[in-house]
Amino acid sequence: MQTITCSAPGKIYLFGEHAVVYGESAICCAVDLRTQVRASLSDTIRISSVLGDTGLDHDRYPYVSSVIEKMSEMADIKGIKLRIDSDIPVGSGLGSSAAVTIATIQALNLLFGCGLGPEDIATLGHSIERRIQGAASPTDTYVSTMGGVVIVPVKKKLNIIDCGIVIGNTGKFSSTRQLVSNVALLKKNYPQIIDPILSTIGRISITGEELVIKQEYGSIGELMNINQGLLDAIGVSSPELADLIFAARSAGAYSAKITGAGGGGCMVALTQLPDVEKVASAITRAGGEAIITRITEHGVRVEH
Repeated sequence: MQTITCSAPGKIYLFGEHAVVYGESAICCAVDLRTQVRASLSDTIRISSVLGDTGLDHDRYPYVSSVIEKMSEMADIKGIKLRIDSDIPVGSGLGSSAAVTIATIQALNLLFGCGLGPEDIATLGHSIERRIQGAASPTDTYVSTMGGVVIVPVKKKLNIIDCGIVIGNTGKFSSTRQLVSNVALLKKNYPQIIDPILSTIGRISITGEELVIKQEYGSIGELMNINQGLLDAIGVSSPELADLIFAARSAGAYSAKITGAGGGGCMVALTQLPDVEKVASAITRAGGEAIITRITEHGVRVEH
């Protein structure tokens, strides 16, 4: 029986979440936390993970089920058995939905010889995310496909960031769809106030591009902290995130901010490499789950 295993990375934002939904610039990095999808030919459709074992199931596995349906238009998929394993906490702002979507697309692409290239995979992944979430930026699926550090919407690769990355997970689930819609309502009610905030977040990303190229981590950190203040202003922080953010900064991190939609989920801290354990301990003491990781060049790939 032919089997193929593909994996795709999660992501963090240095700058730009929420503003990116409105066409502003953002800088996003693939991180070395991966979702793995093992695909085998089968007589029936079976999807299994820690969430359980089912057939097509748009409640439990909305992204994977949508990928199977969409790719059935390109290939004769009579049956498929998929096993999903992931390092990425779900609903945490680390791109778990993009990673499972992209890894599934590539596994089926290779198993059924669909001939999709990386750009095709990223585009298909984005269309699936958008259909399920309502409004979804193409950033997550693009970075999960390509890896590395990317400024969007121009999709330009930047230097890899070679410093400590500590993620703090509040363990509180947040709905991207709800948070995006909350910001949209604020924008509609107070356009003269919210529009400049979103465009300033975009300008932070453009200023940050040069700093990433020069690897000026202290200055990147200052801009990330400013970005966090603006995210707070549009109502996407939470008390739990604030606790972890200030704990990380107090422990000597260059910066700490929300990554992703906010409202719960994760924050990210940039640190000097010798300080990662100290910052991780501070996040744990403040009630979060600390995950030490690094930026990765590797996007979606076949695992042997």
